[in-house]
Amino acid sequence: MNYFCAGAKSIRLSQLFYQFFCWIYPLLLRLAAPFNPKARAWVNGRKGIFDRLEALRGKGPMVWIHCASLGEFEQGRPILESVRKNYPAYRIVLTFFSPSGYEAQKHFTGADFIDYLPMDGPRNAKRFLEVVEPKLVIFVKYEFWFFYLKKLFYRNIPLLLVSAYFRPSMSFFKWYGQLSRKMLTRFHHIFVQEETSKMLLERIGIVQNVEIGGDTRFDRVLAIAQQPASDPTAQRIFSNRRAIVVGSSWPADEALWLSVQPWLNESGIALVLVPHEVSSNHLQALQKQFPTARRFSELEAGQEWHSEGLIVDRVGLLAELYRYGWINYVGGGLTSGGVHNVLEAAVYARPVITGPRIEKYREAVELAEAKGSQTLEEEKTVTHLQETLENWLKHPQQAQEMGDRAGRYVRERSGATARVLRHIQENRLLTN
Repeated sequence: MNYFCAGAKSIRLSQLFYQFFCWIYPLLLRLAAPFNPKARAWVNGRKGIFDRLEALRGKGPMVWIHCASLGEFEQGRPILESVRKNYPAYRIVLTFFSPSGYEAQKHFTGADFIDYLPMDGPRNAKRFLEVVEPKLVIFVKYEFWFFYLKKLFYRNIPLLLVSAYFRPSMSFFKWYGQLSRKMLTRFHHIFVQEETSKMLLERIGIVQNVEIGGDTRFDRVLAIAQQPASDPTAQRIFSNRRAIVVGSSWPADEALWLSVQPWLNESGIALVLVPHEVSSNHLQALQKQFPTARRFSELEAGQEWHSEGLIVDRVGLLAELYRYGWINYVGGGLTSGGVHNVLEAAVYARPVITGPRIEKYREAVELAEAKGSQTLEEEKTVTHLQETLENWLKHPQQAQEMGDRAGRYVRERSGATARVLRHIQENRLLTN
C-alpha cells in the first residue's frame, strides 16, 4: 500500500489537529501544575527559555542534540561525547522534552547549553532555530516534532534520527498517520536499530536514507562497565558479600523478593533493593516491608552493614551497583509498563532475571533468546524464582555460563556510535 497517496486536504486536517494538541497540552499541564510536581516542573522549566537561549548568539557553530527524557539521553550520550571529542570547535546544545531528563542532567558538563525544548509550533520553532543556528541536528530514537522538522528541512540543516525503533502499532503505519509519515521525510538520514524497523519504513516508501545502525545503548553500557568502580561505599560493603541486586524495582517486584527473603537469609545472600521511585513515602514503605534492611545513606555515613538487606536511597547508583551482583534482577517485568533496561545489568557478565512482561523490549527478548537471562513464568513467579536461585547456588557453573552469554550479547552488538560518526565524517556534515 502506498501510504503517501493521501491528499493535501487530509494532511492539512491532521496538521490542524496537531496544532490543537500543541496548544492544549501546555494548557492542561498548567492546570495540573499546582497538584502534580512533574507538570509543575514542565511548566516552570520553560519560563524564560528564549531569554536563556539568547546567550548562545554569536558563540560559534552549534550542534543541537535533542532527547525526550533520561533514557534517550543515555542512548544519545555516546554520540554526543563522540561529536565533542572529534569536533571540539562546535558547541553542544542539549534539549529535553521531559522534566525527568532535564532535572537529572541539567548539570551535565559534556554540553555547553542544556535546557527544555520550547513547545512545538511555527513561531517557537522559527525563533529557536534563528538563535541556535545549528550546523547539525540529532534527534534520539522517538522524538518527532512537526514544525521543528519542517523548518529544519527547509533551512537545509542536516537532521539525523539515531537508534530509531519502529513497531507496526505506531501511527506511521496506520491509515490516519499521514502527518507522522510526512515528518519522517524531513530527516536526512535515519539510523534504525534492526532489520524489522527498516522493513516497516520501506513499506511506507521511506527507503533511500535508512540504514541499520544498531543501538547506541550498547556502547553506553559498555563505556560505563569499562570505567573503574568509583563509589567507595559500594566497594567497601560488597567486597566480601554475595548479593542480589534488584534494580528499578516497583512494588510488585519488591513483594516478589519479600516472598523469598527467608530463603535468602538462610543461604547468606544479601538483598539489595534499588527502587525505581525514591520518594520518602516509598522508602518508608520499603523499610516497613524489610525492617532489617539498612539504607545506603547510613552506610555512606560510616555505619556497618550486618543486616540481610539494603535499600538504596540515592539516585544514580544502579549502573555501578550491578557490577557487584552475584545475580542481577531487572524490575518492571511484573507490571503492564514492562521491564526496565536489561543492558545495564547484562554488560557485567552476570546472570539476569526478569519478570514475564518483556515483549515490548527488543533487547530483553533477544537477551532471553540468547540464554543470557531467565524470564520468570507468569503464573508461578515466586516458586520459579526460588527454584532458579536454588539451582544456581547448587550449580554455580550454570549461573556463570548464563552470565557469560549475557556479557557476550552486549559486546557483539556494540558499534552504533562509530557508524553514526562515520556518516558524519564521510558526508562532511561537520568540519574541523
